[in-house]
Amino acid sequence: MEIRQIIFPAINEAALITVREELGPNDVCVKTVYSTVSCGTERANITGDPNVDGRANTVVFPRSSGYSSAGRVTAVGSQVTDLRPGDRVVVYWGKHKDYNIVPCSQVVPIPDDRIDWQEAALSFVATFPLAAIRKTRLELGESVLIMGLGLLGQLAVQLAHAGGGYPIIAVDPVAERRAMALRFGADYALDPTEPDFPERVRGLTCGGANVCIEVTGLGKGLEQALDCMAKYGRVALLGCTRNKEFTIDYYRKVHFPGISLIGAHTMARPDEESSPGRFTHRDDILSVLRLTLGGRLHLREMIARTYAPEDCAACYHSLITDPAFGPVVQFRWQEEVYWQEEV
Repeated sequence: MEIRQIIFPAINEAALITVREELGPNDVCVKTVYSTVSCGTERANITGDPNVDGRANTVVFPRSSGYSSAGRVTAVGSQVTDLRPGDRVVVYWGKHKDYNIVPCSQVVPIPDDRIDWQEAALSFVATFPLAAIRKTRLELGESVLIMGLGLLGQLAVQLAHAGGGYPIIAVDPVAERRAMALRFGADYALDPTEPDFPERVRGLTCGGANVCIEVTGLGKGLEQALDCMAKYGRVALLGCTRNKEFTIDYYRKVHFPGISLIGAHTMARPDEESSPGRFTHRDDILSVLRLTLGGRLHLREMIARTYAPEDCAACYHSLITDPAFGPVVQFRWQEEVYWQEEV
């Protein structure tokens, strides 16, 4: 079948093309309603950054992205027994396409019709900071420092709040992002460029933060975070590092105070079975959907704008050039999809 897909044919270029794909015996075809732009990853992809895949270090175009979407199943392969046409689902590790044909293992049914399409399309992205928080083993009443308030940082604020962290200190040099974090549950929002920043954090946390979710991916961000940590603090390295400017005194800032640095890339998780601190993609997606349904997460309020796929060039130009892009931008592929249309 013919499928429309957004690709990056060359550095700083985006285009909507047509590709042809066929359904395999273990595949599911999902008609996309919304797909979510992952700002940091897709900016790195379109600008030619090599650090978008931990398995490779070469830059090859064309590139593509769009790994979090939601839609309705339109067809299933001959070996698929647990999904059927008409099911509302989340697709993870798909692409920005009007139809995603993916293995059935990458499709998660949406458990309740009260979860809308846009929330569902954001749910997989929300599992990234959720996994980071799980790995720190956050306890009720522990202080949490969120370094960087882009898409993942804003989600981390909400998840830390839902997980019982206190106080939650949100950190970003952009005032608008700090204000948003306060709306989403942060107790304090600080500017890391202020000269007394570490002292303020230590004062607000009675000596230092127990947990930090580091989302800047910058050496400076990690160094500042370490200056704010309590003894035996845990730092989840969620932000993808795309520079090599690290000059950290590991002896004094990590080794001596007993700080744990935790790799928190979303691929560093089990494939089949969840356990405390280590959930599968599927189980974390379901957790996000349940927390959204229960009012613990406010995904809908994060959505800044939507684009038609035909306007992808304008969307990605803004992503590259506008510091205020986001936090959540989505592509709307079609209006509500009814399964009767596909039968």
